[in-house]
Amino acid sequence: MLTDPFFYAVAIPAVILLGLAKGGFAGIGVVATPLMALAISPVLAAAILLPILIVQDVVSVWAFRRTWDKGLLKLMLPAAGLGILLGWALAALVSGAAVELAVGLISVLFAAQRLWSERAVKAAAAIEAGPGRPWLGALCGLVAGFTSQVAHAGGPPFQIYVLPRRLPRDTFIGTSAIFFAVVNWMKVPAYAALGQFTAQTLTTAAVLLPLAIASTWAGVWLVRRVPAQGFYTVIYILLILVGGKLTFDGAMGLAG
Repeated sequence: MLTDPFFYAVAIPAVILLGLAKGGFAGIGVVATPLMALAISPVLAAAILLPILIVQDVVSVWAFRRTWDKGLLKLMLPAAGLGILLGWALAALVSGAAVELAVGLISVLFAAQRLWSERAVKAAAAIEAGPGRPWLGALCGLVAGFTSQVAHAGGPPFQIYVLPRRLPRDTFIGTSAIFFAVVNWMKVPAYAALGQFTAQTLTTAAVLLPLAIASTWAGVWLVRRVPAQGFYTVIYILLILVGGKLTFDGAMGLAG
């Protein structure tokens, strides 16, 4: 088990945010891996979080098991599998600094995209949702699989395609919950192949697990009661700051 106090100083808020995301505050969980990567390598951070995510998926899928869109899952999940394979190749074939740089860039770009899209969604509120383009859905599924494998950051590309469909709130959350539950199980062989499921990794995940489960149920309860707009903005700004730090560290590591 990891014992570094700084690791837990960043891991505890990361796991809480991840739980709130699994409970329905879609998108904010993207900050978890970059935040933990301030203390440990991004690949190790993602490996610790994966067992936690799988357990959290049970809660979120059960809570929204009756509301999901079968067509979206059939379109996006196969492409996500290919994206996971590409993400495994990145972690297996390049240096740790390159992975850190990739996680930092993904974090900054996705946070900026979410801040921009919040305004775009408001501006387009009066426009009816049109039919989805299958090629775009497959592309977003592939990118979601890749970024989920690298940094558990598949939410934004998934949302790029799904949000314009204007699904009912619970259908959107349920579809997202099932999509990422399947994606997380698909990532298990990739992380095992990278040798990341060590006794230290699994013990650390077990220590953080009760907090993860509690925060997931809190998210399920809060998402139906709390306006989240200001909360999202703060999270995405934090993600830009954390992603900027990882980008800088990764670039310096490659330069050195």
